Amino acid sequence: MSHTKRSESLFERARRIIPGGVNSPVRAFRAVGGVPRFIQRGEGAYLVDEDGNRYIDYIGSWGPLLLGHRPGPVVEALREILEIGTSFGAPTEREIELAELIREAVPSMEMVRLVNSGTEATMSALRLARGFTGRELTIKFVGCYHGHVDSLLVKAGSGMATLAISDTVGVPNSFAATTIALPFNSFEAVEQAFATHGDKIAALIVEPVVGNMGCVPPLPGFLPFLREITERHGALLIFDEVMTGFRLAYGGAQALYGVRPDLTTLGKVIGGGLPIAAYGGRKDVMEKVAPVGPVYQAGTLSGNPLAVAAGLAMLRYLKANPGIYAYLEKLSAMLTANPPQGVTVNRVGSMFTFFFTSEGPVVDWETASKSDTKAYASFFHHMLEHGVYLAPSQFEAGFVSAAHTEADIQHTLEAAHSWFAMRSSAGSER
Repeated sequence: MSHTKRSESLFERARRIIPGGVNSPVRAFRAVGGVPRFIQRGEGAYLVDEDGNRYIDYIGSWGPLLLGHRPGPVVEALREILEIGTSFGAPTEREIELAELIREAVPSMEMVRLVNSGTEATMSALRLARGFTGRELTIKFVGCYHGHVDSLLVKAGSGMATLAISDTVGVPNSFAATTIALPFNSFEAVEQAFATHGDKIAALIVEPVVGNMGCVPPLPGFLPFLREITERHGALLIFDEVMTGFRLAYGGAQALYGVRPDLTTLGKVIGGGLPIAAYGGRKDVMEKVAPVGPVYQAGTLSGNPLAVAAGLAMLRYLKANPGIYAYLEKLSAMLTANPPQGVTVNRVGSMFTFFFTSEGPVVDWETASKSDTKAYASFFHHMLEHGVYLAPSQFEAGFVSAAHTEADIQHTLEAAHSWFAMRSSAGSER
């Protein structure tokens, strides 16, 4: 599978008009080299590029496509809404229905505000936390990415880690100074930060399962510890579940781990493949949001009928088919079982990462960053040639969808084993 002429031509054309040729940095393949594949269409668990190459897709649009590409319930909902209208700039009944469905699945979200992207959701939640507490400082964790919010780009993961670029270019020093970046999974660092700045900290924001330095789960007791220490110091606990919400469980990571945050941000899965997100939480906090409160946030396309219809179809389907999560667990366990020497596998539910490191468990950015990115790049291109589309970065999570089959998993494992066999053979020849 080496036909890429059409993708090469499109990439060259794109670079003349779009910075880097892409509209989101990691898509450019800068970390792995080569030419990004320009996608023509998605079919269930597969992608087909402009050259006609077909791939088993483990990116799933970076997480939203829990049911795969073009799932029937979502497509049908979109057909119906196109007969009505795509944007009104006025409230609709479906917005209420989606908010009610989210609250039912995620009880900590007593009130919900719909927005258009994960970045909007985290930006708004953070502003709300500052407005509610009257404080300015935020704790975040190194390697956690919460969208391209100015103050949260400090020590961010995702594309920042992939491209190894400065995380504060264009961010005023005064904004960056409001953020305290700590090692993920470090009880001691969090204790020390609160001991030093406790009465100034408005919020602690965390990906309960990190997906933006690769998949990194919390250590046992870490999330309950964050719940306790924020309560003790009067700070708000924000779970960024843009990636984990409805992917790890119907109620998200907070249902899986049994920890109730003050505020939650959601995105990806709740849009069924369309751009939508939400933030919500305690009623007393959410009632500070305009127009009932003084914390302002607005958006012309917030709650637009098209994205809301897709989200409703997705969440209603998941509610009616809870067995999907067992199926995802089964396939994901097959995919990540028995990793070869030199690879550390992290997985929670249908999120996974193959870290090319054998230096012990990956529990934070320091341990993730020890991975052999050159080996990963070689592995990535081998898999691409064998019809498997993985993240073009060592520091991104992969995703299994309900559209995948055991045959897809088996093909993926055979392709992976062939790369490790070649690598082993080359090593023995030296």
